[in-house]
Amino acid sequence: MVQQKTINTFGTLSLASATGAAALLLSACSTLQPQPAAPAAPAAVVSSVTEAPPQVTARMAEARKQLGDMVALQERLYRVAGPLLINNADLCRTQARNLLGFTAKNKYSYPGDFADAAAAVLNYGDRLEVASVLAGSGAARVGLRKGDGLVAAEGKLLPVGANAETDAAAILGPLASSARTITLTIARGGNNQQLKMPVTRACAFKIDIGNSDNVNAYSDGQRVMITRGMIHFAQSDEAIAYVLAKDIAHNVLGHAATTKQAYTVGGIIDNLVSVRPDLSMLIGSAGVKPMPQELDAAADRLSLYMVARAGYSVEGAHAFWQKLATQYPASVLNGYNANHPGIAYRLSAIDKTVAEIRSKQSAQRPLVP
Repeated sequence: MVQQKTINTFGTLSLASATGAAALLLSACSTLQPQPAAPAAPAAVVSSVTEAPPQVTARMAEARKQLGDMVALQERLYRVAGPLLINNADLCRTQARNLLGFTAKNKYSYPGDFADAAAAVLNYGDRLEVASVLAGSGAARVGLRKGDGLVAAEGKLLPVGANAETDAAAILGPLASSARTITLTIARGGNNQQLKMPVTRACAFKIDIGNSDNVNAYSDGQRVMITRGMIHFAQSDEAIAYVLAKDIAHNVLGHAATTKQAYTVGGIIDNLVSVRPDLSMLIGSAGVKPMPQELDAAADRLSLYMVARAGYSVEGAHAFWQKLATQYPASVLNGYNANHPGIAYRLSAIDKTVAEIRSKQSAQRPLVP
């Protein structure tokens, strides 16, 4: 898994959202510094020798494959997360923010070999490009697309190069927090055009893929991380939504602070989103204490309302969590149920909540827990 420095115009998916401003908002991380003038281009050298293209080494090929796989998983996660984050802004209480509604990257968003891979696989260069657009956001409604280059915001040129994400955050963050719409100049098809983009109110939690095959998900109060193994186990978007919503609910309810697990779980998230995580950190229980069943059931209840409000069906929730508990019981260390062992108590609460939601949907009553 490649660690990304994504501009989070989503509301939670990257760069500045770890500060609590939400992944899509882009908090002001630094002050924009004047850029030195570019040096004059050297005179062209004419040669009669035709240079062979650079050889793609096994290391480069592996980096390209890892990058492609990671991008596909992260894009899917963003797509599933979009309705959960936007449709539940009121349930996220003080943890909702105004977000831009897209992520942006350039080749410098990836370290080492992965910078070359980003240029080769994703065609990234120095300019920031839209990497993902949050479904249902203002950015999506005005037609912002993946691949659009970011040129300017409210007439102010956006930076390029190695520090572009940090410097762009210093420009875009204040705009998102103070304005209802932002005039964004983009490069598309060789031409520049302007989009008047509404900001999006959404839950402000950073969401990442974990570079591990253990079947688990983590939340530390500000972030949600789902491992690669959990994505593969869940398979369907609906099941992924159950897992995402559950950990979003834990964050909303402040359970990381209540259980005093924010520091421990935060360290696991920091590790598993890195390029080469230290999997020895997952030996034993990894220091994570089991979630009390009462807190788990409270998160299940809130998460099911979030799932329903996002347009996903709640009907499969019992079967999904039962299957997970059967295949990965609490005795499987570093699996989801090792951290959430109260499955019988939880399933009872899930059944009660599903019945409650069905009743409200039938009566066309507001879906408010």
